[in-house]
Amino acid sequence: MSEPYRVFIQTNALQVLPAKIAAYALTRNSASFGRFTVTILHQDDFPFLNARHGQPYLREGKTETWHADVLQSFTPLRFAPPEIMGYRGRALVIDPDVFAIGDVFELLSRDMGQASIMVRARLRPEGEPEKLSSAVMLLDCARLSHWRLEHDFSELFAFARDYKAWLDLKLEPRETISLFEPEWNDFDHLSPETKLLHTTRQITQPWRTGLPVTEVLETSARRRRARLPGWLKPRRADAHPHHRVHPDPNIELVFLTLAREALAKGVSDEAEVRAEIARGHLRADLFEALEEAARAA
Repeated sequence: MSEPYRVFIQTNALQVLPAKIAAYALTRNSASFGRFTVTILHQDDFPFLNARHGQPYLREGKTETWHADVLQSFTPLRFAPPEIMGYRGRALVIDPDVFAIGDVFELLSRDMGQASIMVRARLRPEGEPEKLSSAVMLLDCARLSHWRLEHDFSELFAFARDYKAWLDLKLEPRETISLFEPEWNDFDHLSPETKLLHTTRQITQPWRTGLPVTEVLETSARRRRARLPGWLKPRRADAHPHHRVHPDPNIELVFLTLAREALAKGVSDEAEVRAEIARGHLRADLFEALEEAARAA
């Protein structure tokens, strides 16, 4: 193979099983598996991410505290693949809550033209600035030799780099970024065109149904609500919020079907899953939900 193709899934201790199921889905639904490899990047293998726990950093122009033990603490790993690949080849980066429905090699092998990065843009009301999603990125690694993860991450804590600007790709020249179709990063939306299903709303991720919402996630939700106009704000907050059932039962069924197949093929085992349930990382009724999905299949 003249050009290496790799898919990277970044994760942390809270999302080990979803990452494994995401890896399974990539291979299950590609006719070209063997032409690319899949690697799971675990936060614990990058000690500098955990070493900053509790330290102040720059986010949206304000001082925040870095939490190395929350759902999204793996996000800096989105920027690791070019360095890992020696700044050669083609990389696709996805979060652990992104599941392949179509053949990912169609995206991996597409012509990027002069772009260094391909992503999707979030739909925004007319007049609002463009917002890019780095949760799924196609990367031409040779063009990204300025990405040095440990150095760039350390700049957050020197207040020389803004976390939100980094993740939103605002630090990259816009002319080096092109867009792929929304179906390659479909936000909690499933249609015949969906290629990569992104269960991006943490509150309704199918493996968390019924779990209590973490304090950090609840704080983030309050911060988002504070930016809403008064007429859009909820009338009352749930004093003890829990993760809810996904509003689209087909999306829940897709995940549970993938999970059931992956477990049957040894991607994980019952002991590991029960241990993750005991840690509060997976819904308590996961095995019952898998049996129900089997009956619905």
